[in-house]
Amino acid sequence: MLAINQEQLFKNIEILPIEIKTKIVDMLLKSLNPINESIDNLWLKEVNQRKEDIESGRVETIDGDEVFLKIQKRLDK
Repeated sequence: MLAINQEQLFKNIEILPIEIKTKIVDMLLKSLNPINESIDNLWLKEVNQRKEDIESGRVETIDGDEVFLKIQKRLDK
């Protein structure tokens, strides 16, 4: 089946609408990096905890530009 014209497959993909192309890309990425629900659940728990920490004021956020400025200053030394 792979030999059935890899070239033809690529040509067919080129003419597809963007919505279909993005679905194909998503499917390919998932096949290369399968979903691991336990890891996804841990990340979801972490995200929710961080969101709660920010909203409650337990942690202070820092502007991204400020962070990158500090990093640049360290690298310039």
